[in-house]
Amino acid sequence: MKKISIIVPIFNEKDTLLTILKRIEEADTLGLEKEIILVDDDSKDGTREILKNIEGKHIVVYHQKNQGKGAALRTGFKKATGDIVLIQDADLEYNPQNYPQLLRPVLENKTDIVYGSRYLKKDNEKIHSKYYFGGKITNWILNLFYGSHFTDFWTCYKVFKAPIIKSFELESNGFDIEEGMTIKALKKNYKIIEVPIDYSPRTVQQGKKIKPKDGLILIWKVIKYKFVL
Repeated sequence: MKKISIIVPIFNEKDTLLTILKRIEEADTLGLEKEIILVDDDSKDGTREILKNIEGKHIVVYHQKNQGKGAALRTGFKKATGDIVLIQDADLEYNPQNYPQLLRPVLENKTDIVYGSRYLKKDNEKIHSKYYFGGKITNWILNLFYGSHFTDFWTCYKVFKAPIIKSFELESNGFDIEEGMTIKALKKNYKIIEVPIDYSPRTVQQGKKIKPKDGLILIWKVIKYKFVL
């Protein structure tokens, strides 16, 4: 039986962690054995106390200082032993019930990588305007520079055949790891398919962590990586 490694980067998610973990555990992975890897990026809100109670059930890794989502993902990729790697945020914006449509194209060898697009499903709750327009602009810039056709490369839901993501020399500690992974895949000519997914956005007050400056960093790195990555 093949195995899927589900990487969950975590920072201050005590209110949602157990709920999302239960959803991951119950999710249909089309017969794949699950390996759940929880990477805590030095949470200070009580998240670590929750994780310590489930250490024997799943793989739990602790960062000794806060480094960012990219650093947590890179730690998770190194720990993964599955044939397929899937990224899952620890909030409740993304629904693990979408795993089958994310996994099926890879399992059927139709593609190497799958991205779950929030914009391809028309009845999703409206994304807050500053994130919506920021996402659209940065998608347009990446597509312009790389000749791609993404609707949502910012998406949390990315699925890779494990040897592919492990071959990427990723260095980013922040949210710009999203375009780092994407650009490396494009430059290596891997096929990427987008599929529609459910999405329930949260606000900054509810814990959303990405900020406008992350978009500006991304724009700069899209241009930079075009020539040096």
